[in-house]
Amino acid sequence: MKYLISTPMQLSHALRDVRKSHGLSQEAAGALVGLLPKTVSSLENHPERASVESLLKLLSALGLEVQISAKNDSDSELPVTANEDW
Repeated sequence: MKYLISTPMQLSHALRDVRKSHGLSQEAAGALVGLLPKTVSSLENHPERASVESLLKLLSALGLEVQISAKNDSDSELPVTANEDW
């Protein structure tokens, strides 16, 4: 399953849809990665206000990952450097 996310609202719907498709409540999804149910709710309802750390935790709980691609050329790849000090 792939979602094209360009807006916070699209992210909101995708997170909720995937969580529900896994049969998880907000509480159960949060418990998998140490998030409070209110944090999961916030991610689903107001993702623009959420921390990147919380978003990545919820994505992990849902078995999802982030991929970044160029809008115009989905086959092109940017070089990635292994620098953790960004």
